[in-house]
Amino acid sequence: MWGRAKATSPDEEAIAAAVGTTREVFLSGRTRSVSSRIERLRALRALILDNRSSFAGALWEDLGKSRQEVELTESDVVLGEISFALRNLRRWTRRRRVPVPMALQPASAGLLAEPLGVILVVSPWNYPVQLLLAPLVGVLAAGNAAVLKPSELAPATSRLIARLVPEYFPDGAVSVVEGGVDETTAVLAQRFDHIVFTGSAGVGRVVLRAAAEHLTPVTLELGGKSPVWFDDDEGLQEAARRIVWAKFTNAGQTCVAPDYVLTTPGRVEPLIAAMRSALIDLWGAEPRTNPQYGRIATDRHFDRLVSLFEGVDIAVGGAHDRAERYIAPSIVTLAQSGEMVIGPQSPAPVLQDEIFGPILPIVAVPSVEAAIHAINATEKPLALYVFSGSARVRRLFEERTSSGALVHDAAIIHVGAPTLPFGGVGGSGMGAYHGAYSWSSFSHLKPILRKPLRPDTLRAVQPGSHGIVRRLAQVLLRVG
Repeated sequence: MWGRAKATSPDEEAIAAAVGTTREVFLSGRTRSVSSRIERLRALRALILDNRSSFAGALWEDLGKSRQEVELTESDVVLGEISFALRNLRRWTRRRRVPVPMALQPASAGLLAEPLGVILVVSPWNYPVQLLLAPLVGVLAAGNAAVLKPSELAPATSRLIARLVPEYFPDGAVSVVEGGVDETTAVLAQRFDHIVFTGSAGVGRVVLRAAAEHLTPVTLELGGKSPVWFDDDEGLQEAARRIVWAKFTNAGQTCVAPDYVLTTPGRVEPLIAAMRSALIDLWGAEPRTNPQYGRIATDRHFDRLVSLFEGVDIAVGGAHDRAERYIAPSIVTLAQSGEMVIGPQSPAPVLQDEIFGPILPIVAVPSVEAAIHAINATEKPLALYVFSGSARVRRLFEERTSSGALVHDAAIIHVGAPTLPFGGVGGSGMGAYHGAYSWSSFSHLKPILRKPLRPDTLRAVQPGSHGIVRRLAQVLLRVG
């Protein structure tokens, strides 16, 4: 009934209380000093190092990840971010002097980096440690407090993080909210000073709408169909190995994984043959029995992926088992006529949306120009990978395409470089983090200017000043 207050559920009350407590910690000033930031970064490092086995067990339970893969793609990425932040934090936090225009002299000015406040980090299920804790590194380095929302689709990892965070952050500067859609909706209704979300474009829109209610800035990492171009015949074997390793790690459930490969018709069969050989070398003739090969996260994702086998020619793989949520590393081709269309308008379901699983289409196009046209005709990808022996071709992709990142002769490894920003553009996201870019995203550079009262040079631009003096001041303002 209109006018009646909506009843608040206990979960909503608990979430509001948790966010409120975290904000009280931030407002107390305990997260601001450089020494407290260092202390919390070291606490986060200890949380990971002390519990390596527990994280490996949780991720095996959630996604079938081996310990080696957990350390390489989850914990080691976060540990690298922590080390980089600890080495550079004091330099980042120094006040920066900036010049003042002649017209405003005498004066001094600088930039003071201040923390934003309480930051919400909402992570996906595919890398539930890396994509939750890597942003947290920047949040803590910038002097903020944080609320973490792990994915309910990685329940063992979510439970572990919810148990460990109060132990390693007993003052409440970092808190955890667990749960599914209802809890996520409730936490998004709270006021934050920044939100970091990694996931699908559909949920990203929900996050952006919720953030708009409080004019909260956001960092969105949304993935998309990250393409590969291949024409490096001399590097065929090496390129094939790097492509399939990047694609089928975590059973293809990686936001920056190669989504499809574009190449010319004569290169399709040699590339498939090289990829088949690389797959056997990496995961054996029967990946199902290899503990290094993962599983699909949920039955719903499994069913969606298996449906993509319809209407394609399976060149490699294709085996699947719903009971195990196993899908073999699979390479497919498409019978096509006319111009190839990538994106929602494509007649081939496997080319419409991000695959996010162990199925890799090889798409034949007549030329590099046709490949660039196909890429530019759909949403800008989170990453683009070019394997070419031609400097001209590499320049074409650099100058004529737009993507979150462009990598030559490799794939996915840019995510592990704290010196590079990680972020999307257009439909693949907004904002960036990692390394100094995390610190910058989660800080406000506050301008500070001091102009002495004497000599009072502002009289020159105030009413009643002499005409010649006023005109001189205007000239100085224009010159800067």
